Amino acid sequence: MSANIFITEERIEGADDGPLSGTTVAVKDNISTEGVRTTCGSKMLAEYVPPYDATVVERLKAAGATIVGKANMDEFGMGTTTETSHFGSTDNPAAPGHVPGGSSGGSAAAVAAGEADLALGSDTGGSVRCPAAFCGVVGIKPTYGLVSRYGLVAYANSLEQIGPFGETVEDAAQLLDVIAGEDDRDATTRETPLADDASYADAATGSVNDLQIGVPTELLEGADEGVVETFWDAIGELEDRGAEYHEVSLPSVEHAVEAYYVIAMSEASSNLARFDGVRYGHSSDAEGNWNETFAQTRKEGFGDEVKRRILLGTYALSAGYHDKYYKKAQDARAWVKQDFDEALSEADVLASPTMPVPPFELGESLDDPLQMYLADANTVPINLADLPAISVPAGETDGLPVGLQLVGPAFGEERLIRAASALA
Repeated sequence: MSANIFITEERIEGADDGPLSGTTVAVKDNISTEGVRTTCGSKMLAEYVPPYDATVVERLKAAGATIVGKANMDEFGMGTTTETSHFGSTDNPAAPGHVPGGSSGGSAAAVAAGEADLALGSDTGGSVRCPAAFCGVVGIKPTYGLVSRYGLVAYANSLEQIGPFGETVEDAAQLLDVIAGEDDRDATTRETPLADDASYADAATGSVNDLQIGVPTELLEGADEGVVETFWDAIGELEDRGAEYHEVSLPSVEHAVEAYYVIAMSEASSNLARFDGVRYGHSSDAEGNWNETFAQTRKEGFGDEVKRRILLGTYALSAGYHDKYYKKAQDARAWVKQDFDEALSEADVLASPTMPVPPFELGESLDDPLQMYLADANTVPINLADLPAISVPAGETDGLPVGLQLVGPAFGEERLIRAASALA
């Protein structure tokens, strides 16, 4: 079968020179590109052409990069396998017949297949790190606020960040250097904490001497045996280079998946209310009053997973249930943040398998949404805590890629990049 990596293959040339001159980049199809359609993997936006560039795209072009296409993705970022796309599934170049992870599966697959040197994805609950792990490449989820979200089609505003993919940590860090930093059009952004003459790419020295690694025991429980063995082999490699590890506890992560999905689905139900078939996007030909046309438009335009999340999110925010679900989820989020702060006071970085399982076979998880949600157990807590994380290849189990996830303190990307570059 075709890998189906791109939804739209169209070259967008950057400036004549710059730090990314001669470099090709794939861009996830929920990031706006002026004059080039941006579908979010949905029938709802199948023909939508943005009139403006996202800030990260402006910065790519200014840096001399050549964008080679808009990468396939789970519809509106809702999925862990890139199988909910209206445009079909993407095959995993590193493990044919298996999913590439999601929701940024096309971006990771583009790098793994050599279709692009670098790629941009977005990470709401692991959507950069999961496909990086499944495709055997590097993916960085920056601290919330380090990279502008202007021009990113919103799914869950309080959780998502745009992040880079590369074959190596240094490659991904070089892309982070280009896209990071304050943006007047996104009030949540801030300046990078780097010294004037420093860069994230410069941090990729591979030096881990005396690095203190905390291993949260909860993020190993229930993981696939082969994944755990591969994880410990990678930790052993870091030890051989001078790092030390000790176990830490994150008791709150037991409730992180539930809290994440309540918050994410609630925000999604609000954000996706704008797709009504009136201003842009798919519009139904159904006859009837406005309510009937609106309902039919959304029925036709959204896939099953998006409808599921809108319904659940609307329910969680409805009168009588807001305090029971949404407020309780926000309380759990505060608990998760507190746990991470405590664990990181005892360690320089935290380490876990990126995904508790190897890549699913194509079609395996589509009939069991709960299995897909639970696969995010190691990644969603980091988004709840607004922290940076990186996934690097750790090895294989039964011929399938396994990723190692490192988590750092807020705006501690330099530390993460230095540690991760010892492995990739």
